[in-house]
Amino acid sequence: MEIKDIKLTQYSHGAGCGCKISPAILDTILHSAVPAVADPRLLVGNDKRDDAAVFDLGNGTALISTTDFFMPIVDDAYDFGRIASANAISDVYAMGGKPVLAIAILGWPIEKLPPETAQRVLDGARAICAVAGITLAGGHSIDCPEPVFGLSVSGMVDIKHLKQNSTATVGCRLYLTKALGVGILSTAQKKGILLPEDAAIALKSMVTLNKLGELLGQLESVKAMTDVTGFGLLGHLSEMCKGSGLSAVVEFDKVPVIPSMPYYLSQKSYPGGTERNWKSYGHQINTLTDQQKFILADPQTSGGLLVAVEPQGVEEFESLLKEQGLTDVISFGWLEEANSEHVIKVI
Repeated sequence: MEIKDIKLTQYSHGAGCGCKISPAILDTILHSAVPAVADPRLLVGNDKRDDAAVFDLGNGTALISTTDFFMPIVDDAYDFGRIASANAISDVYAMGGKPVLAIAILGWPIEKLPPETAQRVLDGARAICAVAGITLAGGHSIDCPEPVFGLSVSGMVDIKHLKQNSTATVGCRLYLTKALGVGILSTAQKKGILLPEDAAIALKSMVTLNKLGELLGQLESVKAMTDVTGFGLLGHLSEMCKGSGLSAVVEFDKVPVIPSMPYYLSQKSYPGGTERNWKSYGHQINTLTDQQKFILADPQTSGGLLVAVEPQGVEEFESLLKEQGLTDVISFGWLEEANSEHVIKVI
């Protein structure tokens, strides 16, 4: 079999961040009767449900540590390596940090796929690491029934610039730096109905690094930040709300969405992860149309940054976006005092 003829998505049961375990099941897995060992140097740990762990180095800076891996969301091995790497590195940017080092995680079905294909995956990873200005310094591999790839990434951050998903304040405006719909497009690819122009849109989105996060870490007006991945916009926004003790209002028509979504939804092209997401947190949301649900709960892979900005800093924040070429990003909602009826209200 020629490497160019191999379609990686045919060798996995899931795709990208759509492989993530649902929030409800994850709650059960993470619950433990064994008390955690308290460490005052651990600024962000598992209890925070944030994007990465953060460890105080005692000199005003902190170490950021994260890992992310999944099964193929595209057929091309090189692009799979690029997407998985951009997705993993994003966790560091989402904390306002700067990535410094990466280690690869590879699971490969050696009886089904040639090692040269795995080599292409690593080539793609190295390419993205180069864009991020870091080295892919090593890793670990196992024989695995399905192809799996990702990175463990270390980063650094000045503690005063650290951003979390649980520190938003009342009145903050909400922004998302990438359009939603990648999960829907990946399902369309598996069904063989993905339009060529949308394949290019999805790939460009997923391989684009969220480098903006390092700059946003330096803005005091950015009160909270996270990246939107497998739980969809509503899932990650609900984590921000619950962590901050707030509720959110979302103006659906202002949420950035890949334009062709109505066509694919009319073809019933949406990932199974959407329904798993909705079953986990749908009870916290007001009644939505099917289209709203399938878009707002769509699992994203290497999605954009979800940012909460206090009102007095909006002008400075939007100016920075424009300087970075994000001229079409607008606020799609705001945060308010906790509402006993809904964590998130979509209007």
